[in-house]
Amino acid sequence: MKKNIPYLFFFLFLFSLQSYATDPVLDFLNSLDDAQLSKTQLQFDDVSRETWHYFPATMWPRSGIQLGELNAKQKELFHKMLKQHLSQSGYNKTMDIMSLENVLAEETGDTHMRDINKYHISVYGNPAKDEVWSWTFEGHHILLSFTSVDDKISFTPRFFGANPAIVQSGPRKGEHTLAMEENLGLQLINSLSSEQKTKAIFDDKAPWDILTKNSVSVSADSPKGISLTALDKSQQEALMKLIHEYISAVPNDIAKIRMGKLESEEVQDIHFAWAGATFLGEPHYYSIQGKTFLIEFDNSQNNANHIHSVWRDFDGDFGRDLIQEHYAAHHKN
Repeated sequence: MKKNIPYLFFFLFLFSLQSYATDPVLDFLNSLDDAQLSKTQLQFDDVSRETWHYFPATMWPRSGIQLGELNAKQKELFHKMLKQHLSQSGYNKTMDIMSLENVLAEETGDTHMRDINKYHISVYGNPAKDEVWSWTFEGHHILLSFTSVDDKISFTPRFFGANPAIVQSGPRKGEHTLAMEENLGLQLINSLSSEQKTKAIFDDKAPWDILTKNSVSVSADSPKGISLTALDKSQQEALMKLIHEYISAVPNDIAKIRMGKLESEEVQDIHFAWAGATFLGEPHYYSIQGKTFLIEFDNSQNNANHIHSVWRDFDGDFGRDLIQEHYAAHHKN
């Protein structure tokens, strides 16, 4: 890496046009009445900004305003805001995950716990004037966190889950949410030779959940599994395709920047690790770790039909590196 280029610019999801991040958020905030705004807009240093979980709303109290408290116009503006910060595939995955609440409500009859309107929106700081602000969208099996610092944006951490991963009955029978994340991982592990599998598979039993769970921060421990450099060309391409599936949830131009820097700067550091079964229907887990990031995928619960997946940045979650750089540059005294 060239020493005259800050480390940060290589490894965070960045975008430099202020209108890209700010205008849809301001439109949404301006549509709220005073009571709604007091729920939605919080101080940037509010502890809830980095406190998150993938539990349903009835199991984990959250700050912010629920979707069910918005009128039709406000919901429309929120969806514009969400689409502005995600790619089409990222937005579709978000909608698919949320729609599974309806499947669970029908299966269990519990419309209090399983409610598609119980997702929370929070804005931290004032996008109209602050150089540092953020917003989150959070609820069952979703965490989307967007931090804007000097018109650059961090998009991590990001959590996507699915229950049921494959719908077992009813009019939606056979729908497979987060199918690419699951199928590409299975294809990759099953393409490895016996010798490669001995390096990649670190446990015959999959963990019950992602190992990092809802940690506020994660550190770059010694990576498990097999190095990308120990894979043949087609396997390397398969692993990069899997990584891209996660990156592609963010807007295309930002995804290209991150993928390009990853390919040019940290290929030597990427490891792929597996635990559990190597086929659908039995618990399985994988992780992908690079110099700057960690991906985890777990499908163990509910008879291996319940997915948890996450992308974490070691230094950039919740915009920490961006914020550190900002204060170093603007608040030296």
